[in-house]
Amino acid sequence: MDYVALAVPFFLIALLVEFAYGWVIKNNTYRINDTIGSLFMGSLRGTSKVLGIGFAGYVFYAIETHFALWRMDSSSIFTWIFAFVIYDLFYYLFHRYSHERQIFWASHVAHHHSEEYNLSTALRQTGTGFFITWIFYVPLFALGMPSEIFVSVASINLIYQFWVHTQHIPKLGWYELFFVTPSNHRVHHAQNDLYIDKNYGGVFIIWDRLFGTFQEEMSSEPCVYGIRSSIKTFNPIKANLHIYTKIAKEIKNADSWKDKFYSPFAKTGWKPGFALGTTDKGTFNTTTFFKHDPVISALTKLYAFVQFLVVTSIALFFLEGGNFTYEQTVGVFILIVFTMFCVSKWLDGFKIIAMEVFRLALLIIVSFYIFLQDEYLLSAILVSYVFLNLAYLFLLARREPNFRS
Repeated sequence: MDYVALAVPFFLIALLVEFAYGWVIKNNTYRINDTIGSLFMGSLRGTSKVLGIGFAGYVFYAIETHFALWRMDSSSIFTWIFAFVIYDLFYYLFHRYSHERQIFWASHVAHHHSEEYNLSTALRQTGTGFFITWIFYVPLFALGMPSEIFVSVASINLIYQFWVHTQHIPKLGWYELFFVTPSNHRVHHAQNDLYIDKNYGGVFIIWDRLFGTFQEEMSSEPCVYGIRSSIKTFNPIKANLHIYTKIAKEIKNADSWKDKFYSPFAKTGWKPGFALGTTDKGTFNTTTFFKHDPVISALTKLYAFVQFLVVTSIALFFLEGGNFTYEQTVGVFILIVFTMFCVSKWLDGFKIIAMEVFRLALLIIVSFYIFLQDEYLLSAILVSYVFLNLAYLFLLARREPNFRS
């Protein structure tokens, strides 16, 4: 059973509690632009899975059915304990290679864009992970792990990782020796020279201690979060695709066929012309780093927040299995992504009145289509949403003349 969907309400409550606690103690770790960006990434992951072709599922099924060495007894507690531990070991391998090789980093980087560190960062997930990351778990099915156990322990592993994305919990004594904690996971999200590419465990930190990738959080070296090649935008499309674009450019521009073929599988930090295996991630100066935090008005923040609520509601409806045909699903997905893109432009400080009007015009067309399907109430709600947005855009156009061009 996948327990993540059951945990989502508790995730959201925990976000509110953490925000309130930080506000009370005057150590708020949230920014509305960064938080909306993170939650958009989580919603995008969920909706993209609706479109996802179940290739990984077919592979897992084929191996489990025809090629497994044996089948573990799913009724045995020892099977569940073994599955939980061995899954975390393979998660460690997946996670480490997702930082060390370009093609896997292209997917995983989306989780690391946030320059804040709070519980919303945990929900910032890749929308492209279903393409290739499944290959790391093929051996588990070859070993005979039942699919229902795999899904269960994978979801429990992911749920565990949620609480470690906070700055408010200090080191936890002996617990730090064996388990992933907020302290040692803060290190993982930091871009400091001391911390970069460390602490890959999901539940157990023992893998990092065994394989030489552990680094303790040091009070003398405060964590600076984010990635070194900051994309300076809250655009979820760019966040998901910019490393794939980088790889494509390297393949196109590389002088040798050797470099063209090597680029996707190269270590992160490699460039065409470098010797194979050579990398250069540079150095990081904590004193010259500035967060991407464009100044926008309260009116614009309110508009962006309302759009976030609307998109999230639609995305959750997707996750609950809305009654759409595949073609309708694709259409709604495109509208969701386009709305996310528009909101990110507002958060980046751009005035995109014309683009917003175009988006709302598309929604009028959609509302007419819904009306023809005899969904009169839904059509009326959508039309009302469009005209309320148009009125607010008129207010923005009059009150907010100073935007980036």
